[in-house]
Amino acid sequence: METVIWVGFSIALFAGILTVTKKQVNVSDKLLSAWLFLLAIDYGNIGFTSLSFDFTIVPSSFFLFNPAFYLYSCSLTDEKFKLKWLQLLHLVPYIFFELSNHFFTLSFEIDLFFINDNNLWIRLLFAVSFLVSLIVYNTLSIVLVHKHRINLKNEFSNINQNQKISWLLFVVISYNVYIYTATALGLLGFFYNDFEASRLFNYSATLALTTALGFYGIRQDEIYKRKLKKTGLEQTEKRYKKSKLEIDKKEDIKTLILTYFKDKSPYLNSELSMHILSEELNIPKHQLTEVLNTIIGKNFFQFVNEYRVEAVKQKLSDTSNNKFSIEAIGYDCGFSSKSSFFSVFKNITGQTPSQFKNSIR
Repeated sequence: METVIWVGFSIALFAGILTVTKKQVNVSDKLLSAWLFLLAIDYGNIGFTSLSFDFTIVPSSFFLFNPAFYLYSCSLTDEKFKLKWLQLLHLVPYIFFELSNHFFTLSFEIDLFFINDNNLWIRLLFAVSFLVSLIVYNTLSIVLVHKHRINLKNEFSNINQNQKISWLLFVVISYNVYIYTATALGLLGFFYNDFEASRLFNYSATLALTTALGFYGIRQDEIYKRKLKKTGLEQTEKRYKKSKLEIDKKEDIKTLILTYFKDKSPYLNSELSMHILSEELNIPKHQLTEVLNTIIGKNFFQFVNEYRVEAVKQKLSDTSNNKFSIEAIGYDCGFSSKSSFFSVFKNITGQTPSQFKNSIR
C-alpha cells in the first residue's frame, strides 16, 4: 500500500515537472502541471499521515480530479479559454476537506465513516459534496469533449488524433468506472469487515489515472490558436456573435469563399483550418460556418476535402505524374496522412485512389 502511494507521489511530481518544462508551454500545460503537483501533494500527505500517525485519511484527490477534468477539458476545447483567479474557487472543496482530514481525523473505513458521533456531519458533508462534484463536473467534462469532437469538422480540414483528444474522454469515463467500482468494493468491505482490497484498488486506480494523465498530457499539443492576428476581426467576432445573416450577405460570403478557393487553392495547405480561412477572408468564423452549413450545405472538413480529392483525381489522370506514388500525390494535394487520404477519397468517390487510377487507364 505504502509503495503504491509513494510511486504515485513520484510519478505525479515527475510528470508535473516534465509538463511545465516543455519547450512551448500553453494554458492547458499550466493547468495540467498544477493538477499533477497538487496530486503529488495529496499522495505525500496520505503517505506521511500513514507513516507518522498509523491511520489512513480519506483522500481528497476526488475533489481535485473532478474540477480538474472540467477545467482541462475547457482549456483544450475552448480557443478563448484563459486562466483567471476566480477559477481557484474550484479548489475550495479540495482544500477544505484536505484540512478537515487532519482536524477531524476522518477515517477511510465505511463502518467508522457513518458512526454516530460529533464528526458525523463533516463525513456526511464529504459524501454529499463528493457526489455533487462527481455528477456535475464529470457530466460537464464529457459533454464538452463530445461537443468538441462533433465540431471538429467545422474547424479543421485534416483531423488527427491530437485534435480528437480521445484519450481524455477515455480517462474521464475510466475515472467514473473507477468510482463506481470503488464504491462497490467499499460496500463489500463493509459487509465482510475487510477493506484491504478496497484500499489497494483505490490507490492503484488513482495511480493508473495519474500515470495516464502525465503520459498523454505531456504529449498533448494545443488544438486551437489562442490569438487572432487581426484584432479588428476579433472585435467583429464578438459584435456579430448573436446576429443572423441576411440572405444577400450569405451569398456574398459564399462568393468570396468560392472565389478564394478557385484563385488561391488554400486546400493545398494541409494545416488549413477555419481559423486561417477566417483571417484570410477577414470574416468571423461563425459566419463562415453558417454559410458553409446553410448555403453551401457542407461542413468545413467536407468542403475542403472535396477540393483536395478533385486535385488528386486531376494529378492521377495526368500520365506525367506516374513517377510519383499515390501517397505522395495525396500529401501534395493537402492531405496530412495516408489513412485520412484513403478514407476521405473513398468516402467521396466510392473508390480507393488505386482503384480510381486503374479505372482511368
